[in-house]
Amino acid sequence: MGYRLLVLDIDGTIVSTVDEVSPAVREAISRAAEGGLEIVLATGRRYSRALPFAEALRLGTPLITSSGALTKTPDKHQTILRAQFSEEVLRKVLVVLRDLGFPAAVLGDTFTEGFDYYIERSDGYRNMFFEDYLKKNAGSEKIWDDFLADLPPDIFATFTVGTEEEMKWVERELHAALPGCLTTNVLRTLRYQGFFCEIMPSGTSKWSAVCHVAAQWGIAKEEICAVGDDVNDISMICEAGLGVAMGNAPEEVKEVAHWVAPSQEEDGLVAVIERLLENLV
Repeated sequence: MGYRLLVLDIDGTIVSTVDEVSPAVREAISRAAEGGLEIVLATGRRYSRALPFAEALRLGTPLITSSGALTKTPDKHQTILRAQFSEEVLRKVLVVLRDLGFPAAVLGDTFTEGFDYYIERSDGYRNMFFEDYLKKNAGSEKIWDDFLADLPPDIFATFTVGTEEEMKWVERELHAALPGCLTTNVLRTLRYQGFFCEIMPSGTSKWSAVCHVAAQWGIAKEEICAVGDDVNDISMICEAGLGVAMGNAPEEVKEVAHWVAPSQEEDGLVAVIERLLENLV
């Protein structure tokens, strides 16, 4: 099978905790583009934190961020696709989080306004993991007095942070309160101390965003190769013509992959691209 679209996760696939693309991976991505592959980044990162990689790799293709909840063009920052909560569902999500004792950050399509997410006014969140996140992203927030009194506009995702056990509990409680209304992911990036519970409208995923972009280009799912390493990559790894898990991925991701590449630390993406280029010859 010849592949036309290569979809790449960022953390654990392109980069490790140091946020640097190795020379070998950078050169392989360049060769893939020169070989005729369209390359799209699909990440759990916020748009502002993913944008530097699109720029460094000279990718002008749509940038899929927040686990598929927001897709924008990296040149003019135009929104191509944005998930949208109903007011009723978002309000219920925030009620559940508040009742469980977890603070929320709610993500708005606000990059051009100079911030990424809203947090409620507080004299202290009493959550060391949330505080760690805020400290490492200082300046990315806008203070909102009370989410339940007045919802912020254009919210496409929200999240909270805690231990892995806590976040799986939060996930279960959310689905019990709002059956069929949500997509959630519990995952961790090594940049932060805690685990995240990502919360998005039902049907939102990296794969749904990939399909939207591919349809605009007339690319069939059989012509897509998707590479990732975490639970928010499972949908695209399962559904793509070639779904690749990195060697550093957890077992539940490897189990659904068509192929397991070497780890990110071993520049495993280079092996993926070499395999794809062989099929293009």
